[in-house]
Amino acid sequence: MEQVTEGISNINITDSSNNNHYNNNNNKKNRIQVSNTKQPLFFYVNLAKRYMQQHNDVELSALGMAISTVVTISEILKNNGFAVVKKITTSTVDINESSGRPIQKAKIEIVLEKSEKFDELMAIAAGEVAEDN
Repeated sequence: MEQVTEGISNINITDSSNNNHYNNNNNKKNRIQVSNTKQPLFFYVNLAKRYMQQHNDVELSALGMAISTVVTISEILKNNGFAVVKKITTSTVDINESSGRPIQKAKIEIVLEKSEKFDELMAIAAGEVAEDN
């Protein structure tokens, strides 16, 4: 047993993601990068609820045409009492097209946190699902 605890005290844990030049906070555990073509709207709504259960908040991020999808997801969660808007950030980012030419795209990041009623609403929703089965 002494060997095990001695080995554990000598462990060095490093984050290799800091060496990645694409990093720029893309590895946040509570970030959802939304596309308006890959998944249906309510996939993202339900995923955001799950992230808020685990992390108490969620960051929704989108570029270009997907911005309206992120705003819609945020409004659904807010209007149904699940979330409160904590922060909204807008910017433009340079993206290289397949031709290699850089273009600028609009970017939005919306941080939502659990509302006071979140756990109660989730319990009610879980109860309704159980009754349906």
